[in-house]
Amino acid sequence: MVRTSVLKRFTAVAVMALVAVTAAACGSDDSSTAGDGGNGGGGGGTDIGVILPDATTSPRWEANDKPSLSKAFDDAGVSYDIQNAQGSVDTFGQLCDQMIGEGVKVLMIVNLDQESGKACLDKATAAGVQSIDYDRLTPGGGASFYVSFDNVAVGGLMGTGLIAALDAAGKTKANIVYVNGAATDNNASLFKQGYEEALADKIDSGDYTLVGDQSGEWDATKAGDVFEQMYTDNGGKIDGAVVANDTMAGGVIARLKAAGSAGQVPVTGQDASVEGLQNILMGYQAGTVYKNTDLEADAAAKLAIALINGDDTSSLANGSVTDPDTNKDVPSALAVPVWVTLDNIQTVFDDGFAAYADVCTDDVKAACDKAGITE
Repeated sequence: MVRTSVLKRFTAVAVMALVAVTAAACGSDDSSTAGDGGNGGGGGGTDIGVILPDATTSPRWEANDKPSLSKAFDDAGVSYDIQNAQGSVDTFGQLCDQMIGEGVKVLMIVNLDQESGKACLDKATAAGVQSIDYDRLTPGGGASFYVSFDNVAVGGLMGTGLIAALDAAGKTKANIVYVNGAATDNNASLFKQGYEEALADKIDSGDYTLVGDQSGEWDATKAGDVFEQMYTDNGGKIDGAVVANDTMAGGVIARLKAAGSAGQVPVTGQDASVEGLQNILMGYQAGTVYKNTDLEADAAAKLAIALINGDDTSSLANGSVTDPDTNKDVPSALAVPVWVTLDNIQTVFDDGFAAYADVCTDDVKAACDKAGITE
């Protein structure tokens, strides 16, 4: 197993796990998906359950992860149920209890916070249910595997992306700000570690000055509010913003539009959401970190099936991440993120991650045509 050296420096690790849910699990039609491939896991009960965290902090959970996971499980021929906790710790706990009680074989979760995630994984361990942390590691949770992207690398792409955008604008000296993710999400600290490392030389040399550093809590309105305050505090003299995902970038861009500065201040993002891609095409956003959820879902499905069948999993993990609470290495399957700008935005469409009909609407259509985006 190859140890990912960058990840070994983690001081905090965020948690996401996919949890096995039965076909009878509670949830509305728009927050759950059940499927049965017919040949996975033997008799009775759902093979794999998934608990996604919410539908608001990022559109990726419902728009990308859910269909990617469904396809991976369908292709593998295993039964599954995907539920969404809709941002509620209580709902998360109820789904966890129900899935374990109904005998899921593998529990995969994306936690809302460390405490509730760990409580769920502890129950799974006590019941003899194997578990996978999906996208976010749960510190102290003891999941069998962790499936994600290299989250420090994700942050690094935002940092180098901002440098490239400022260089392209001819700005060798710049005031920059950070709009970070939520403190309750340990991934946010890993992203920040990545962009701090990428920007360290520029800041240490005095080329860049960090004039603001606030959390937007993964919320567009809150991100807009904290950015507006930093913008006001600095008399409008902000040259670039590292914003940790597309949802928050949208809130920042709205404030820049109100100030008449949209397109003049490079803004980063993450998730290659419809809004993020539209903002790139319109010239409001410098780029976004594209994380192809098909890669994550495929890795998670292969690991889950191997766990169900009792197969060797050593070839399925390409690295390890240290749990900061236990100091133990968690076998990990880590996918590679990609920085997407106007120059390579077609890739997201070619992969089927984004649809022309969703992105190239109304006034964005002309920008799509100019960029050569094809259906």
